[in-house]
Amino acid sequence: MADLIVALGLVLVIEGLMLAAAPGAVRRAAESIGQLPDQPLRIAGLAGAVVGVLVVWLMRG
Repeated sequence: MADLIVALGLVLVIEGLMLAAAPGAVRRAAESIGQLPDQPLRIAGLAGAVVGVLVVWLMRG
């Protein structure tokens, strides 16, 4: 459970740094994502989840 909380904290740190460093780029990216159809977003989400699981699996054994 502690690992999950740490992982969520790291996500917040990364997102916060992106917003602080380049708020305009984040805003443009969010607007672009809003115009995409659902299927590419679904595929990207699944791919990201698979990569995340692989990274955790490789690091935690």
